[in-house]
Amino acid sequence: MMAAMPALAVAPYTAPAWLPGGNLQTIYTSLFVSVPKVEYQRERLELPDGDFLDFDWVDGVPGMPVVVLFHGLEGNSQSFYARDLMHRVKARGWHGVVAHFRGCSGEDNRLPRAYFAGDSADIETMLRHVKSRHPDTPLYAVGVSLGGNALLKWLGEQGGAAASLVDRAAAVSAPLDLAAAGNALDRGFNRAIYTARFLSTLKAKALAKAERFPGLLDAEAIEAASTFREFDTLVTARLHGFRDADDYWVKVSSKPWLKSIAVPTLVINAKNDPFLPAEALPGQADVSAAVALEQPDTGGHVAFPSGPFPGNADWLPARLLHHFDATSP
Repeated sequence: MMAAMPALAVAPYTAPAWLPGGNLQTIYTSLFVSVPKVEYQRERLELPDGDFLDFDWVDGVPGMPVVVLFHGLEGNSQSFYARDLMHRVKARGWHGVVAHFRGCSGEDNRLPRAYFAGDSADIETMLRHVKSRHPDTPLYAVGVSLGGNALLKWLGEQGGAAASLVDRAAAVSAPLDLAAAGNALDRGFNRAIYTARFLSTLKAKALAKAERFPGLLDAEAIEAASTFREFDTLVTARLHGFRDADDYWVKVSSKPWLKSIAVPTLVINAKNDPFLPAEALPGQADVSAAVALEQPDTGGHVAFPSGPFPGNADWLPARLLHHFDATSP
């Protein structure tokens, strides 16, 4: 077996002086920072309920660890953070895989249900599948934004049992308190820029479901929706058994589950993340001893740019791999 090469120590995050503020850090990094292209091999898992899940793999050296990434809202294996991490994983000789939530791999899923921020059942299905492919090597799980919330919720629900599948875990910019995140995203600049962008694709998928499954959704109301509260009430809650957006946000938020996590887990949230107010972030009293909180003052949402202009996104994958190399949280 090829020996793992430990990551170098990673300094605490600080934003470059030329890119101030959470919004600039978030938008610039996602649109303009260059990250490598990655060649994936796609695998489709057929599910007992008649649906499917798609996995995009990068192969490593036999016996080396595997890193599974759960993407954010409307993300996929081509998201800049996914390519950045998978490139680093492959360069180490490790195995990597981006596990797509239903309907996010470029093809609509078959069932009325879609994916949502508390989909811990599908998190377990995906982890079990990845583990079945690499049963004798360490498995490290990363959840980004929505995927981070779902992963943390699963870790908390499972407690010590999660260690049968996952050796270490990390969540990046997870909306730990979905009510606080939803309310923040439905106001002002956030609503005009981030929410409008997300809703453009979310509404298109929902309208396609409304057409395929007559009577399931109110297409006219969905067309008119302009906030996450409206969309989550009209679509997410209806498709997944919640009363409305408020019921959904309360029941799937991962913050209450952080005290039950037993697997060493790193939770990274920038205090200037425009998606989640700093006052909603957990403190040490809100988490178990297995959870390490890292809350830099800057970094934006799944951004953490660094270096001189035009910048790079090197800090985040280096920090995640350093966590996976460590022997304690």
